Amino acid sequence: MNPQVADSAFVRACRREPVPHTPVWYMRQAGRSLPEYRRVREGVEMLTACATPDLVVEITMQPVRRYGVDAAIFFSDIVVPLKAIGVDLDIKPGVGPVVGAPIRDRAGAAVLRPLEPGDVPYVTESVEALVKELGGVPLIGFAGGPFTLASYLIEGGPSKNHDRTKAMMYGEPELWHELMERLGAITLAFLRVQVAAGASAVQLFDSWVGAVAPHDYRRYVLPHTRRIFEGLAGLGVPRIHFGVGTGELLGLMGEAGADVVGVDWRVPLDEAALRVGAGKALQGNLDPSILLAPWEVVEERARDVLERGRVAEGHVFNLGHGVLPSTDPDQLTRLTELVHEVSAR
Repeated sequence: MNPQVADSAFVRACRREPVPHTPVWYMRQAGRSLPEYRRVREGVEMLTACATPDLVVEITMQPVRRYGVDAAIFFSDIVVPLKAIGVDLDIKPGVGPVVGAPIRDRAGAAVLRPLEPGDVPYVTESVEALVKELGGVPLIGFAGGPFTLASYLIEGGPSKNHDRTKAMMYGEPELWHELMERLGAITLAFLRVQVAAGASAVQLFDSWVGAVAPHDYRRYVLPHTRRIFEGLAGLGVPRIHFGVGTGELLGLMGEAGADVVGVDWRVPLDEAALRVGAGKALQGNLDPSILLAPWEVVEERARDVLERGRVAEGHVFNLGHGVLPSTDPDQLTRLTELVHEVSAR
């Protein structure tokens, strides 16, 4: 890792070391609410954009230039590795990932072959170009967690209740574990490609795993997530773990092996620190909707997050989920400045 990056506020906070100020970045900062993003994406489908290095570099850099955040997040999508190994899927605007042939049996699971670096040359090329462009700013690589990927593949698209997913998990545990093993291996390979190309941290987004009760998480999800984090352990980069609605799972998510546990907006950070336990940094956790309120409200809530975050051994300021498309980018610029100013040591 570039010494400047290793000494950055973001990497230091992830490692629970002293920082000059609380570092800040935003989930989904690359895109959606930025007019410059909408311009470059016009007429380009999401998965095409993710496979076009020039576009990936430009979109990843936009929020770094505009907001002055402490880290960039690689512009991609959690279904990119699935598409790369030949899964018939597409991202439909306004819907999300839609799978042509949902996986409901062993034959379906068998089509998920291992991911090779040669399947995603555009990822390697994009990350290498970004690392050059970013200089001392860390680049976060990411992938989707196995439960979330399994849900899309089994349901055939986004789901409110994950009914079919849970039906397989409870009713066909052998098939479930086989599917999760394959997805875990694909996810680990995808993250390793990004780190090999120069990513200085990784985040595992198990976005929908909050649908699972703690005892079921321990039995059906934790072993697979743990294997991913163990497979990254020797690479020397901070590992972040995040899910939505995971207040009841925070301790277990810490057990899975990440260095940093992401917290959504439902659990205050001082409470989250108790649930996660010692030896972990926290990331979060301003409600993204607060950015739609007047600035005075944003400021008051952001100060509260920073104050509660002081309890944690390390704190990376973020939202409790992704930037909403209707967010005024100026709010994020002001918020970044506020976090840096208020937290300056």
